[in-house]
Amino acid sequence: MFSAGHLLPLLLAFVVHTSTVLARPHSYAVWAADSATKRGQGNGLSSSGQPSVSYEHGELQWGLRQLYERTGNKTYYNYIVSGANNIVYDNGTVHGGYTISDYSLDPVRTGPTFLYLYSRTKQAKWKTAADIFRGQLNGHPRTAEGQFWHKLRYFNQGWLDGIYMGDVFYAQYTKDFQPTNATAWADIAAQFTLIYRNTLQAPGSANYTGLLYHGYDYSHTAVWASPDRGHSPEIWDRALGWYFMAMVDVLDIFPESNSGYASIQNILRALAPKLRDAADLKSGVWWLVMTQPGRAQNYFESSGTAMFVYSLLKGVRMGYIPDSDGSIVKAAKKAYQYMIANWVVANPDGTMDWTSTVEVGSLSGNGTFEYYVGVPTALNDLKGVAAFLLASLEYERL
Repeated sequence: MFSAGHLLPLLLAFVVHTSTVLARPHSYAVWAADSATKRGQGNGLSSSGQPSVSYEHGELQWGLRQLYERTGNKTYYNYIVSGANNIVYDNGTVHGGYTISDYSLDPVRTGPTFLYLYSRTKQAKWKTAADIFRGQLNGHPRTAEGQFWHKLRYFNQGWLDGIYMGDVFYAQYTKDFQPTNATAWADIAAQFTLIYRNTLQAPGSANYTGLLYHGYDYSHTAVWASPDRGHSPEIWDRALGWYFMAMVDVLDIFPESNSGYASIQNILRALAPKLRDAADLKSGVWWLVMTQPGRAQNYFESSGTAMFVYSLLKGVRMGYIPDSDGSIVKAAKKAYQYMIANWVVANPDGTMDWTSTVEVGSLSGNGTFEYYVGVPTALNDLKGVAAFLLASLEYERL
């Protein structure tokens, strides 16, 4: 038997422990960032501890940079520096599996981190590292129209993913070092407009959304290429999410006086209402395969949803997207509430888990519905965690 004197400390300990476990932080952005960094995610190292140039790390570092600028907490800045140092030697050489001859746009997503660190420190290594990626773009293979191939091994293919991976860096580099390079600005705008024109779902198509297919094959040789423009058969949410994030981020960088600015903004303004309308009516979030809503095995996917929330809220906040009736912000807020109620899981150690992010989506196969829904989801997949951090930053600005 316990006496009252013995029970009181036990009860107090239980109350303290319970409050620690159940407490929700004031900021979900901070919670997401702290959880990811505590797990060692996005630090320039692979799961086995080897240096790794990863677009996912670049995505997280983009969010950490904004969080540092919002909070002044230098822990986030130091984490970015540490992660970048893991993949760049002191002489500026990018290592960690990066090979320019692969001509892949994915690694270039770490480039904005190099530019950011150079702007703050003026350390030559960061300029050298950025120059390497910029040099890759000079020789990167293209379609006859001028679209960057997603990777050398994907012959004549443009993917929505690649716009986010390559062109935010391309724009920031041009602004920082070649602001009067009209050829470069025109090329950047062309990357957005070419992919838009070649992947836009045509009116009258089955399951019409008016949004963009995952990618296209200009040569029409891929097994999935459509007869008309060579586009893939389905609209995959995360590919579209990458493209939306690229638009709202590159408009921050692009000179407004340049005609390319209006070209990109007009695409964003055309697509944003269609994206709003493609959300599931009840939940407010978006299906993995957006051209097959409600079909068996399809599901609500978390990374694409977070990317859409970030893009819509930022687009409205910055004036890139008109929202006179408030319906776009309302839709994004509804989706955000679903995210925190269903995909955020509190852990006893004070971190949060993030669920329902699909591991990968590729056009290396047949691009069918069955392919997309057959890819497993992963707990705390950084592509989703980083997108949730970005979405939370925008939601908390409201």
